[in-house]
Amino acid sequence: MTSAARARGRCLVGTSGWSYAHWHGPFYPEDLGQDGELGYYARRFRSVEVNATFYRLPEAHTVRAWREQAGPGFVFACKASRYATHMKKLKAPGRSTGKLFAVLREFGEALGPVLFQLPPRWSLNLPRLRAFLAVLPEGLRCAFELRDRSWIVPSVLDLLEKAGAAFCIYELAGYRSPREVTAPFVYLRLHGPGDAYQGSYADEELADWAGAARAWLEEGRDVYCYFDNDQQGFAARDAARLRDLLADGPSG
Repeated sequence: MTSAARARGRCLVGTSGWSYAHWHGPFYPEDLGQDGELGYYARRFRSVEVNATFYRLPEAHTVRAWREQAGPGFVFACKASRYATHMKKLKAPGRSTGKLFAVLREFGEALGPVLFQLPPRWSLNLPRLRAFLAVLPEGLRCAFELRDRSWIVPSVLDLLEKAGAAFCIYELAGYRSPREVTAPFVYLRLHGPGDAYQGSYADEELADWAGAARAWLEEGRDVYCYFDNDQQGFAARDAARLRDLLADGPSG
């Protein structure tokens, strides 16, 4: 298929997590109960990155409740359990991911990509990555955020591309990762323009990311973008600004 005939990708913009007490006022109404947060969020965004799954896997009934609150068409990207990435460090992947994948099945058609965030200060281990990629379920969109820069090398990018897994493009504490694309989709995490998880992005910074996203969309790639600068509710505000930029752009 030629690039001219290729279908344009879909863009989903949201935040990393939705339940923050300090978002009441900046984003949520002051009097909104916690049980109403996800429904309120889902009326404004079409996707969220679930970061609670990094710390503790939810029960099936919790996942079903999330799906019901968010409504049809909503997409949950999920951050994989730290047991697999930070404790086992990709070792024994079949055992370390079994419960994770069982929980993910509960999301059904609402499941988006799964993010595996590898820890900082853990140097490149190509054999473990190769073995881990080999057990990922077919058809599951997976992205890898490589916090230690020793992993951001051609051999890793090649493995990800062969597995159809995305290199997570991210910005954290003043560092911008390369904008490498290794999958039919792009996964982007924005942790804040300066200090981690703080601050609001300037107009020109968001315009730059919007331009990059439009180019990926025109290539036929889906784009998932999540803001993690949760302090003072900046993530929700910046996500809405980027979403609106993409909707109003020449290819939006």
